[in-house]
Amino acid sequence: MISKNITDTGHVWARRVSEQWDASTGSWGERIAETAEKWKLLPFLMGFLLGRALILEELTPFIVPYFMVMYYLRKDTVVACGLALILGAFTHTVPMGLQAVMSVVLALAVCKWSERLRRKDFSRTPLLVLFTVFASHLLFDTITNQVSTYSLVMVAVEAILSFVLTLIFIQSLSIIHLAKPYEPLKNEEIVSLVILLASLMTGTVDWSIEGLSMENVLSRYLLLLFAFTGGGTIGAAVGVVTGLILSLANVSALMQINLLAFSGLLAGLLKEGGKVGVSAGLLIGTAILAIYGGAEETLYLSLIETGLAIVLFLLTPASVWKNVSRFIPGTPENLQSHQAYMRRVRDVTAGKIQQFSELFVQLSRSFAQTADADEPEQQTDAFLSRVTEFTCQRCWKREQCWERDTEAIYQGMIWLAEKVQESGSLSGVTPPRDWERKCIKAEKVMTIMEQEYDRQQSFDILRKQVKESRRLVADQLSGVSRVMSDFAREIQREGMELSLQEKQVSQALEGLGLSVRRVEIHNLEEGKVDIEISQPSCYGRDECAKIVAPMLTEILGENIVVKERHCEAQKDGTCTMCLASAKTFEIEIGVAGAAKDGKLLSGDSFRTMDLGNGKMALAISDGMGNGERAYLESQSALDMLQQLLRSGLDEKLSIKTVNSVLALRSTDEMFATVDLALVDLQTAHTRFVKIGSTPSFVKRGTDVITITANNLPVGILEEIEVDVISRTLKPGDLLIMMSDGIYEAPRHIENRQAWMKRILSELETDDPQEVADLLLERVIRQHSGQIVDDMTVLVARIDRFIPQWSAIQVHGMPKLERPRIVS
Repeated sequence: MISKNITDTGHVWARRVSEQWDASTGSWGERIAETAEKWKLLPFLMGFLLGRALILEELTPFIVPYFMVMYYLRKDTVVACGLALILGAFTHTVPMGLQAVMSVVLALAVCKWSERLRRKDFSRTPLLVLFTVFASHLLFDTITNQVSTYSLVMVAVEAILSFVLTLIFIQSLSIIHLAKPYEPLKNEEIVSLVILLASLMTGTVDWSIEGLSMENVLSRYLLLLFAFTGGGTIGAAVGVVTGLILSLANVSALMQINLLAFSGLLAGLLKEGGKVGVSAGLLIGTAILAIYGGAEETLYLSLIETGLAIVLFLLTPASVWKNVSRFIPGTPENLQSHQAYMRRVRDVTAGKIQQFSELFVQLSRSFAQTADADEPEQQTDAFLSRVTEFTCQRCWKREQCWERDTEAIYQGMIWLAEKVQESGSLSGVTPPRDWERKCIKAEKVMTIMEQEYDRQQSFDILRKQVKESRRLVADQLSGVSRVMSDFAREIQREGMELSLQEKQVSQALEGLGLSVRRVEIHNLEEGKVDIEISQPSCYGRDECAKIVAPMLTEILGENIVVKERHCEAQKDGTCTMCLASAKTFEIEIGVAGAAKDGKLLSGDSFRTMDLGNGKMALAISDGMGNGERAYLESQSALDMLQQLLRSGLDEKLSIKTVNSVLALRSTDEMFATVDLALVDLQTAHTRFVKIGSTPSFVKRGTDVITITANNLPVGILEEIEVDVISRTLKPGDLLIMMSDGIYEAPRHIENRQAWMKRILSELETDDPQEVADLLLERVIRQHSGQIVDDMTVLVARIDRFIPQWSAIQVHGMPKLERPRIVS
């Protein structure tokens, strides 16, 4: 216990030291980065070191690959890269510098020529590099009269090395200049990046200050950086690759492979201690290997080199190692970058969906904006205008009537218009004496007025139908808009970071002896819990329902059930389970039915639908008539209703849409009744919609409650009024829904409702299936075993949810703290 406290205290102190260093170096580090980008210092420095880098003390395979890859990646830095490469080569010898000049010039010419191919990818770049290196070096050897078998072999080897390095540089330089921070690096990309960095360090070979090798200092600094960001695995891999590359450049540095690999592993294992822990790991690793290898005489210099690397590491701005961490898979910085990217994608997607939602809103408003009805006076004037068009306008006395006796003629026409609107006809009506004396075409006017009135009535009916259709389309567009808006808000919901809760769940499961591979918490809202857990197969022991769900029930404080699971019980695979909040109530269903005259196909259809939002829908539809046609009609109505309800439309609009489709899709006289009950499984609040259907009944003990409404079946009228009846059910209630074949079976009984209530109250069982069977049997017995119509009865019992397994208390495990805001 004491050692554990000391270790925790050391970790805390190390983190504080590292945070203080990060705060002090962050601001000026950003300014240095801006200056370096402005003057192209990074490409220039990399070019200079790669121009100096040698393999086997005579080969320079880095120059052409770096120049040509940078030409395609960052064309604006080509001049700086070329000068840096040439300058680095001249620091060795003049012939090597001249060879670098020839290679860069020939590479530039090849790049200019390749632009004519208009290829934007790197598919031909390795081959172009191979040709350029071989041609330039062979040309230089020919000019300097150094052609021999050995030189040809070395030129071929250098060309092949350049070919391989081009493939590595394409990946590594693309990471530095083009990679997106939310994309984690693959293993081969990390290795390529390390090879590039190690190649840069070969440019520092033979650089020494007072016996201290700069390549050792820089390689250990690189090791610290990657071990701190990636952990022990990355640290060991970087140590091996870096030591291997340095040993190719300097054979005397072969021991660096062992030293860097072990030190990188040890430094990465102490990553939890922050910068101080990683530095201590490197220091211990270098000291152990130096002593173990029998190099006590070099121990002092090795420790000084390690100390300088540690100083450089501690002075490194936080932005540097954070940028490196953003590319390493599994690091918090990489996860944050990925989450930020996904957040932007969600916002863009939600914005597009919201725009479509607003478009549907505008379309709904445009359909809803129907012309206001004209005033009665305006309607009368328009009616008289159409009448006079076929009568007075063609009469030779029109000027005398409408100029001299305007008032008398107008009042007479108004009187006739009122009469025809009252009775629909002018037969037997005596017009005003004064008007009849002055109008020479009185009979024709009255006849035209009757015809125009009939035409106007037909036009008014048609206009009313168009207005109702517009209103229905507007409601449908508004409903679609509301669904899309809710979907956009759901996409924009961004859960808070739940890694602490995920770790807590993992520890609790492991404390029970389970081996958990992955815990993902998607939602922790009360009543909307959504957790996904993966573990090795339990081989059919049902651990998810017996252990995992009861444990989560205890630490979450609400009932959790297994919503879905994929268990590979018969093979050594994994078991993935989805756990969710249990509903307060559950429903047990019983159904019984029979077709008319004992046939196989009934015109009645029923459906139980889980709408996925904590609601259950129960529906019965009775198609007109019997047989296959009635069956198809009722099935079609329920199929459409199910899709509309699941899409998020409310029950009123869903019923109206089903009605409009059934009314318009066929000219035949086809319709269907719909009896719908929507049960909220959290509150047991139930909404009933009855379109042409028989009453439903709720049996509560010995009491029977009737639920009825008066509506025509769907498919008869193009516009129907939907009445919604609300009731709150209680645990133990039986909901009985039936078709007319059950309700209207006792033909000799006048008060069928009272008869059905008496039958239900006399039932002693509360099992839904038994109730359905007994009710169907009782009705059939009323007709001496004859089935006179299609019969269907659906019974549902509402019960409180009781978990199958009791909660498991985990000793020492506190309750999970739910996020207060998830939006």
